[in-house]
Amino acid sequence: MFQLDSVRVSLPLKRKFVVSKGETDVKTNVLTVMNNRYNGEASGSVHYGPSIDEIERDIKKGLKKISKLEKITVETLEEVSVFDINPIARSALVAMLLNYVSGETRRYPWEVLTLGSPVGIKSSITISIDRPSEMIEALKNSEYPIVKIKMGNEEDIMILDALDTVKDKEIRVDVNGAWSCAKAEEMIFHLARKGIKIIEQPTDIEYVQEWKHLKGKLDDVELILDEGLNTVDEYRDHADYIDGVNIKMEKSGGILEAVKIADEAQADGKKVMLGCMVESSVGIAQSVYMSSKADYFDLDGALLLADDIADGIRYDRESIEVDREIIGGPKLKRDVMQKYISE
Repeated sequence: MFQLDSVRVSLPLKRKFVVSKGETDVKTNVLTVMNNRYNGEASGSVHYGPSIDEIERDIKKGLKKISKLEKITVETLEEVSVFDINPIARSALVAMLLNYVSGETRRYPWEVLTLGSPVGIKSSITISIDRPSEMIEALKNSEYPIVKIKMGNEEDIMILDALDTVKDKEIRVDVNGAWSCAKAEEMIFHLARKGIKIIEQPTDIEYVQEWKHLKGKLDDVELILDEGLNTVDEYRDHADYIDGVNIKMEKSGGILEAVKIADEAQADGKKVMLGCMVESSVGIAQSVYMSSKADYFDLDGALLLADDIADGIRYDRESIEVDREIIGGPKLKRDVMQKYISE
């Protein structure tokens, strides 16, 4: 008999998080809890949703199905990965069950799935959209050597002009699909001249077939697909037009589908980035487990929060490491989490 539950947590951010299509200063997510120990986290998009009520409703559907199972094995993860519920809810359930199998078998979560050990993870830190002067100041003062800046509004050109003053940092750009094709072509050209090589989602997915034309002969620039990439089938639909993928657990429905996408992308010579939503280290854990499959990491969600709510994954500036006690997944900090439980 399994004890299964879910709980909402409203997590304050250190500062308002703004992208081209949405903003928030408190992120409400849903934790899945098994036997009062094994957890997953469901985190929707700031812009695309779905609503927290929809996420919670689908989690409860999934928990009801899981409660009828007699045992939980690695094969159960495959079953849950195809539940007819939102992928964000599926991801949280898959994470919870993977952590359960890890804990009950005393194996590391990546060992359960025969993945490589998580070593050498270097994550970017995100600077969200703000006044250009504030963004440049944050960029200059950031202690992180890898910085991703959000673009996608009328003032992008002002940020572009100031990038030459920033030294000793690798800068990446994420547009969240906000540029027109004409603006993307112009901005990619200028960003490349300033040494920026990685650009996420320069236009809406509708125009992905134009991406190779937008970057022309700039072979060292990599255009990374994010929005519009949820499954391995969608990867196949767009593979001819992109240089790489940003895989997020919430979009793919959890680590099993995410690994399939990464395997196919790397077999095709594409770059793999692992990204996250605004979430705690509970949600980020699945990406850490499959880090051996990736080239780039954008796993700063927990760093954007006023407080992380779990132990097990450690951040040392850009470096991400796992505790030896990560078997069973991150452990909730009960005293911290209690402050943020919401109805």
